[in-house]
Amino acid sequence: MTTLDAPPERITLYYSEGSSDKIYQAGIEPSDTGFIVTFAYGRRGSTLQTGTKTDAPVDYAAAKKIFDKLVQDKTKKGYTPGEDGTPYQQTQNESRATGILPQLLNPIDENAANLLLGDPNWWAQEKFDGKRVLLRKSGDIITGINRQGLSIALPEPILDQARKLGGGQWILDGEAIGDTFIAFDLLEKACVNLRTEPYCQRLKALYGMLSPGSRGAIQAAETALGSNQKRVLLLHLRKMNREGIVFKRADAPYTPGRPASGGTQVKLKFVAVASCLVTKTNGTKRSVSLELLDGTRRVGVGNVTIPANAQIPATGSILDVRYLYAFAGGSLFQPVYLGVRDDINPEACTLAQLKYKAANDGDEG
Repeated sequence: MTTLDAPPERITLYYSEGSSDKIYQAGIEPSDTGFIVTFAYGRRGSTLQTGTKTDAPVDYAAAKKIFDKLVQDKTKKGYTPGEDGTPYQQTQNESRATGILPQLLNPIDENAANLLLGDPNWWAQEKFDGKRVLLRKSGDIITGINRQGLSIALPEPILDQARKLGGGQWILDGEAIGDTFIAFDLLEKACVNLRTEPYCQRLKALYGMLSPGSRGAIQAAETALGSNQKRVLLLHLRKMNREGIVFKRADAPYTPGRPASGGTQVKLKFVAVASCLVTKTNGTKRSVSLELLDGTRRVGVGNVTIPANAQIPATGSILDVRYLYAFAGGSLFQPVYLGVRDDINPEACTLAQLKYKAANDGDEG
């Protein structure tokens, strides 16, 4: 097909949720004797960042394949042709979209955590090493919801206990770890929205459904209140090599989405973990190359080996990688593959995640 015969191909997608109001444009454009795939993105109403997905002109069939995959990837992440930007509207995931999103946590450092340990207005819980899931019961229907607001399948033990738990309708927020769901917040009960209530009241209602420390497929997270309890919990979690600790302000409402900074729920991770983009597979070495985003710039941060019992992730996948620290520039030291993430967007894979090696740190033998 010549450039004169090419049908017009252009799309504008929108995403609006909480403080996010973004736009993404893609198109196939003629260039010399071939075609290029262009894109532009940014906050709606602002100057958009632009680029191309083709290093050189390609034939129309190749350009259409690149364009279609680009649009498919964006709609999977919630972008929609609808100008109101309602996530997943008019896309293949529309039937899975629940409109229910979790409150996401910003990280804090040790100094900030020490201040919260002594503040009676902040309570603490374990940061569990699983997948963020909301659990909704409406009559006999049980729905699992991931952090993107999409319905997901649930293990049978969780479904069985959810059917027996309480009556009518409720929404729990928590973490799924294998066949166990750890609940740490209650958002709705008996068709009453509890999100505007202070956390102390929501937690009291949760403990009315599930006793803290309960056993079974659905459990309630234990909460440390006073300074002494919080310090004991922190020491215990470190001793047991757990992932981290979460601090929640007792008087805070539940606000879906992630604040630009700070927030009423924050987390301290004991180990460094980064979500990275896979840029290529490294032949027969069972390793993949990783990148992070620094604004519009992509920064290579090294390679990670994929265990023999795991499938090699495809280019464009998002991986969680544990590492000891990052060198200046972003290269990860001693990265360890944790798994593929299918519940976050590439925009979350930023260089700002990294914990860097201090200039005066020496390597231990």
